Amino acid sequence: MHYIVGIADMKVTNEIDCTLITYGLGSCIGMTVYDPLVKVGGLLHFMLPDSQIDIQKARLNPWMFADTAIPLFLRKVCQLGGEKRRLIIKVAGGSQILDSSGFFNIGKRNYLVLRKILWMHNLLVNGEDIGGEINRTLSLELLTGKVFVKTPIDGVKEI
Repeated sequence: MHYIVGIADMKVTNEIDCTLITYGLGSCIGMTVYDPLVKVGGLLHFMLPDSQIDIQKARLNPWMFADTAIPLFLRKVCQLGGEKRRLIIKVAGGSQILDSSGFFNIGKRNYLVLRKILWMHNLLVNGEDIGGEINRTLSLELLTGKVFVKTPIDGVKEI
């Protein structure tokens, strides 16, 4: 079974026969978390680094912003039996698609905030496909814990 995770959304599951997938990662970041012992995993697709730009939107949809989404996402994984010390974290996205001047640099800012939040939780990124000027698709297979990125240039590769 495939679960599609939309923009500013997430899915956490322990259904080992499923694959979590998200499309259209430009400046957005997709983050997979997987605990190999209990086979709990999740996929988060967030758009922006800081909820302070629109607190009302953050209240309505915490998955939109890195600073509200990531801690809540980690909590959801742990509620299903995942343990922080066993988590394998992989990320993709953070491109500079619509902002060719680099003025806003949303992709880079998303990535920096993600790393900072993970550091605050004593967690590291175990694999990544970040930056550039391409869109990506990210998927996590719950049975194996394998994470794949698909791009128009490189096709599908495991990270």
